[in-house]
Amino acid sequence: MKKLSFPHPMVILLAFVVLSWIASFLIPSGTYSRELDPKTGREVVLQGSYEQIEKENISLQEMVVSIPEGLILGSDILVLILLLGGAFFVVEKTGALQAGVESLIYKFRNQKQLLLIFLSLGFAFAGATIAMQEEIIAMVPVLVVLARNLKFDIKAIIGLTLGSSLLGSGFSPINPFNSLIGQQLAELELSEGLLFRMVFFFLGFVLWTWLMIRSGRPKVQQQELEIVPGQTIGWRKGLILILSLGGIVLMGYGITQFDWGYNEMSALFFVIGVNCGLIGKLGINGTARTYAAGFSEMIFAGVIVGLARSVYLVLEKGQIIDTVIYGLFSPLEALPEQFAVVGLFVSQALIHIPVPSTSGQNVLTIPLAVPLMDLLGISRQLAVLATQYASGLMDILSPTNGGMMAVIAAAGVKYNDWIRFVIKSWLFVAAVCLLSLIIALIWFQ
Repeated sequence: MKKLSFPHPMVILLAFVVLSWIASFLIPSGTYSRELDPKTGREVVLQGSYEQIEKENISLQEMVVSIPEGLILGSDILVLILLLGGAFFVVEKTGALQAGVESLIYKFRNQKQLLLIFLSLGFAFAGATIAMQEEIIAMVPVLVVLARNLKFDIKAIIGLTLGSSLLGSGFSPINPFNSLIGQQLAELELSEGLLFRMVFFFLGFVLWTWLMIRSGRPKVQQQELEIVPGQTIGWRKGLILILSLGGIVLMGYGITQFDWGYNEMSALFFVIGVNCGLIGKLGINGTARTYAAGFSEMIFAGVIVGLARSVYLVLEKGQIIDTVIYGLFSPLEALPEQFAVVGLFVSQALIHIPVPSTSGQNVLTIPLAVPLMDLLGISRQLAVLATQYASGLMDILSPTNGGMMAVIAAAGVKYNDWIRFVIKSWLFVAAVCLLSLIIALIWFQ
């Protein structure tokens, strides 16, 4: 009997598009009233304003059209993935990447775990500050080379990079798309709870990194081979590596200091990729051909991101997102405070599946969660923490997170294999989040 294979990532996301369409017929359409928040410049929902509206049934044609519409909405990210991915593909073909990785591994030949810790720390910091996620898609070729040379499970390397970045965002006290916007919406001082958040940021990072390193080790102990220095890094390869790493640093600086968007990041790496090809003696035509080959490697990852947006688009057209939020939040009013906080965390985790945007979820739910906390006599900080933890954790698992799906697809990892690998570690970190919320009930009294 032929064994059934697990669905392809595109099949999974298309199934979610269809399920969202079916849900639009089963769940009543409803909406909250909204107003502009002058502090954040975003529209926020008004507590107690939910009302059902005339059913918005989406036709089959509208559902199908939502697929290309989602791709168009994600076009800026698609361009970034193509240009950034093409640049790294050029760097790989010059041989600089392989030489750099071999040199790095030789330097840490007796301290491989320290290398992995630094890797996790770097991405956790990137997640905590600039919410790095889609940018990692184009770095997958680098991660594959690193995993191969370290003889380490590629899923663990993804966990130490993408996973650390997502958790860094989920625990961060300074992430502008998560904690800071949540604090503003809850009308809290941006510095409130900084020490508390830093403590649990550290605990979450240490636990996650240890679990990923432990899980990624080969199950069968391999014979240790003598590690040689590898190929020499000449001035050309050295300059290429400096340009590549400098581009990543400059990208972070541009995002934080000059409010760069995807277009600025795309332009930066296009210039870097072309220059790296010329420095690496690929020639003008050779650089162009290599860049085009890089596009073909990255196009599917970009499509995955667009399809994830299509899911949200269908739910938005059916006007059922507000109904889902209303249905999840309303029962919490009757619960004791400890159960209400846990219920809020679970509700926010479920909401993050149809609303994969972190900042979007904050704008949708914080204005509703804050009055609930006031009603129960709980600090508003709990509303922010529950939302932040839930969105950061769910980004690791949810198939509607196009960034995560694109990374594992580009690395050749099946979604079910990723879930099977990461779920135990995820549950441990989720337990830390719940512990943090229970302690926060006392801390913020």
